[in-house]
Amino acid sequence: MTGSEGGRRLSIVIPVYNGAATIGSLVETLLAVLAGESLEIVLVNDCSPDESDRVCRELHDRFPESVSYLRLSRNFGEHNAVMAGLNHTTGDHVVILDDDFQNPPEEVLRLVEEARQGDYDVVYSRYDAKRHSLVRNLGSRFHNWLASQLLDKPRDLYLSSFKCLNRFAVDEITGYSGPFPYVDGLVLRSTRNIGVLTVRHDARRQGRSGYTPRKLIRLWLNMLLNFSVMPLRLSSFVGLVMVVLGMILAIAVILEKWLHPETPLGWSSLIVTVVTFSGMQLVVLGLVGEYVGHLFLGANGTPQFVIREAHLRTASAD
Repeated sequence: MTGSEGGRRLSIVIPVYNGAATIGSLVETLLAVLAGESLEIVLVNDCSPDESDRVCRELHDRFPESVSYLRLSRNFGEHNAVMAGLNHTTGDHVVILDDDFQNPPEEVLRLVEEARQGDYDVVYSRYDAKRHSLVRNLGSRFHNWLASQLLDKPRDLYLSSFKCLNRFAVDEITGYSGPFPYVDGLVLRSTRNIGVLTVRHDARRQGRSGYTPRKLIRLWLNMLLNFSVMPLRLSSFVGLVMVVLGMILAIAVILEKWLHPETPLGWSSLIVTVVTFSGMQLVVLGLVGEYVGHLFLGANGTPQFVIREAHLRTASAD
């Protein structure tokens, strides 16, 4: 469901995972802080193992005119859950918000006003001080560096999950139907009309980040394999360097044998060379295989998300 049929001015998409302890108070705070806005909130339960399903159902029942609830059939990942939510928004502007209170609800309206006043397609939040762990902060820095190299991201742009998109950006992003979405990659592929706003970043109220090292690596691979051909170009460059190096070594061996015929041939250096080049070939083949595998899964109709249940806000709010 796209467009702004309901005349909604603001939509908020919240992917929920292990958020049972916080999502209720977050929704209540948003409704209070944004009482002057025509507001819809789309909660997307990414098959959370805690009581998030029950809490989200209760929120929809309590606020049927403002809260929609989507329950995914399995854990698809944060970006897939966000895509599910974006496909069910109707607002002129859409804010993507985490469920852990690290992005204060009071900052939502500032983000939206920046997008409206600057006529930006997307406004990203930026933090003077981040309340993440050291490991998570290092991972975020590497993520942004990688995005700069692969996606031609402006170096001064921080790809925060807390952002505001206008309807043009949402429609462009939801046009992507592949099984491996990366929302920031879709943003950078669609527009460069991007604003930045410095906001407050608070500590988590409950639990810890759901981004495990495994999920971060999967996110980086998603960025590598679905939104850039840089790895293939890099492998071609490395292959060319290896060929040149091999030619230099071959010339060196010939000269050594010519100048010193008594020098025995080196089996150790031969084995090292064979193993090195074989390893490089396997790495490149594996990389190409990953690209082909992703293409196969996309062509095979692998779903971006599957909604088991959808409890949409009532039409009386429109």
